[in-house]
Amino acid sequence: MSGHRALTLACSVVGAVIVALDGTVLTVAQPTLQRDLGASFAQVQWTSTGYLIAVAGLLVFSGRLGDRYGHQRLFALGMLGFGVTSAGIGLAPGVGWVIGLRVLQGVFGALLQPATLGMLRAAFPPDRLRMPIAVRTGAIGLAAAAGPVLGGALVAGPGWRAVFFLNVVPALVLGLLALTLRGPGPRQSSPVHLDLPGALLLAVTLACLVHTLVALPYGGWTPSSALGLVAAAASGAAFVRHERRTASPLVPPDVVGSAAVGSALGILVAASAALNGTLFVATFLLQDTLGLDPVHMALLSLPLAALMIVAAPGCAVLLRRAGARRTSVAAMAVLAAGILVLGRASGTVGFCTGFALVGAGFGTVMVAATHVVVRQAAVGSAGVAGGLQQTAMNVGPVLGVAVATTLMGLGHGHGLPLDVLAVMAMAGAVAGRALPERSTETINHGQPGVNAAVPERR
Repeated sequence: MSGHRALTLACSVVGAVIVALDGTVLTVAQPTLQRDLGASFAQVQWTSTGYLIAVAGLLVFSGRLGDRYGHQRLFALGMLGFGVTSAGIGLAPGVGWVIGLRVLQGVFGALLQPATLGMLRAAFPPDRLRMPIAVRTGAIGLAAAAGPVLGGALVAGPGWRAVFFLNVVPALVLGLLALTLRGPGPRQSSPVHLDLPGALLLAVTLACLVHTLVALPYGGWTPSSALGLVAAAASGAAFVRHERRTASPLVPPDVVGSAAVGSALGILVAASAALNGTLFVATFLLQDTLGLDPVHMALLSLPLAALMIVAAPGCAVLLRRAGARRTSVAAMAVLAAGILVLGRASGTVGFCTGFALVGAGFGTVMVAATHVVVRQAAVGSAGVAGGLQQTAMNVGPVLGVAVATTLMGLGHGHGLPLDVLAVMAMAGAVAGRALPERSTETINHGQPGVNAAVPERR
């Protein structure tokens, strides 16, 4: 691996880890933050909701900016901004400042997240993308596992502000390092046009959808929830209509017109929804129903993180030997089986087995589906593809928790929600049948709009 590729991979991995850690450690810090700042429950929720809305609404447009101006520039700007806003939150005098800075941090997070995948697509040949994506996914799994432990230690020691100071130095160092890297810039012979009306319509659609889904677990189905879904549907329809008519759409035809990319995005939404919905239900099952303390629950769920980390590099081998279709379908089936096992477990062995199957299935499908999204897109659309992948990974979790909350509210305990989430995972397996086999895949050789099917190395 060349020096530039190694540095690009390091920036991509560490950047993704910083974002993943930020979300997991904040969850642990929120109760202490609430007491320290005298904030209401709704205000504390907005420290997460504001960030999610900003990220979800801007990811695709930020990816398009990377396609035009270069993914390294966007990554550097995003990392520097993420680090500065993290420091600002750590110094914030009140919860209002925290909320405002979290929204701004979400803007910078939206800039850097698609770039972590766009840089890989630009730096690595298509037949060598599997392992970099697997390394990135395994690192995210490790961050997700370490986040609660690290967050708990920081909150118990220096305090909740240390959770945000944790990001400052690595974010600033990575941002400055990315500015010094000399890599390939945008490869279009003519500049990418920025579809501002399309970006606005998509941002409104995703912001309404995410806000509505995030609010469901706490407020239930209300007239405002219905209004939020109607607004999301209306703006989404306007976005589709606009994209079909404009000469320079936000999402290029080579991305949105690919059945493989659409299938992979659907799988990512289904898998992340099933995973996060299952974890939400499992928390209540283990702590409220079975009376386990958080530490005992964390120990029971360790196989999930361990198998996710192990499955990521293993998926790179499976992709080469079995192809994306078989790998993804099998992984979604394993994920569904793990959810069903958790729903029927009654002891340590059963819960550990269920969590292990869930981790193995999710870790595998995340690599496989992400590999399809990134590889199938032309180099000139890599940022948009990365933005769509990150959007799926942001919408899926809030959808899964909303589904779980709604079903638990019907009074059927944990059995019905877990069964429905398993069905959701199996629906993703069905969608996986549209993924490509290992014989041919779309590769762009550096010219805009030029796609050729070439044999994959075996």
